[in-house]
Amino acid sequence: MSADYHVKLSQLVSYILRHAPGEYGLELDPDGWVETEKLLAAINTRSPFKNVAQADLDRIMAHSDKRRHEMAGDKIRAAYGHSLERKVERTPTEPPEILYHGTSHRFLAGILKNGLLPKSRQYVHLSRDRKTAGEVGLRRDADPVVLTISARLAWSAGHRFYQADEKIWLADTVPPEFIKA
Repeated sequence: MSADYHVKLSQLVSYILRHAPGEYGLELDPDGWVETEKLLAAINTRSPFKNVAQADLDRIMAHSDKRRHEMAGDKIRAAYGHSLERKVERTPTEPPEILYHGTSHRFLAGILKNGLLPKSRQYVHLSRDRKTAGEVGLRRDADPVVLTISARLAWSAGHRFYQADEKIWLADTVPPEFIKA
């Protein structure tokens, strides 16, 4: 299979696990997991993809630079980006001292006034390094703003953080006093 095939498959898996499991006849458990076999069956019967196998999921996991999915045993889930009504529960984890958030200039004043809020997502997305945050910000602005988050201070003040993968961290909210432009 081509690299393009696996990119499109990865996008479909993300869509299903983040936004529309019900559309594919799936129900996620409270932590966002679904049995891999059920996901494969749904993809093979309800999408243009046919004959998708475990090896295809292994490939998209191994070659993804953003680690959008997690597998444990016979289950898989989206690592972040959910817009489902039921919040995917995560274990709070003490964050590094500093995290980053890339955003558009047009949102800066609101963020500095109200903090970072998840809006239509379940969590605020933060990056471990400035480069990744800048890449995220490029989605909405050709010259994004990269905010510095005093994550450890926010944690000490009682705000919860969750590690999605080695580059992506999540938070319920980040109040403005912990954000520097």
